[in-house]
Amino acid sequence: MSAPDKSLRQRALDYLAKREYSYVELWQKLKPFAEENDDIPALLEDFKKRGWLSDARFTEQIVHARQAKFGSARIAHELREKGVADHLIADAMEQVKDKELENATEVWHKKFKTGPKSREEWAKQARFLQGRGFGFDMIKKVLNAAETEEND
Repeated sequence: MSAPDKSLRQRALDYLAKREYSYVELWQKLKPFAEENDDIPALLEDFKKRGWLSDARFTEQIVHARQAKFGSARIAHELREKGVADHLIADAMEQVKDKELENATEVWHKKFKTGPKSREEWAKQARFLQGRGFGFDMIKKVLNAAETEEND
């Protein structure tokens, strides 16, 4: 079967064979290929019933892949963009926050090695961590711990 002749169902299965997708994300991927008589929601509901499409599994995969590099704010934003339900995001953020200080410290340490020696360095390191999606309370904990280690 050549690519243009693929059914919507086959196209969806091909996407899911490569990686997990959220319901909304897969719907958006299939939309350009749908014809008038295609019912994307019915197809995706069938996939959900069969266990082939799962927003919970998708959320778990994203959290697992991202939490070592990014904070809860950035992960939650990505999940919202992909159309994941708020209750799944809230559950996932509970899991992320358990290890967030450890992850933030690891991310900071890979980039900076030593604590800030001036206000400018502190601000630079804080902006870096903020860009990675860590909250200000987490940033203060990481940088204050780094300063304490330097002074010991």
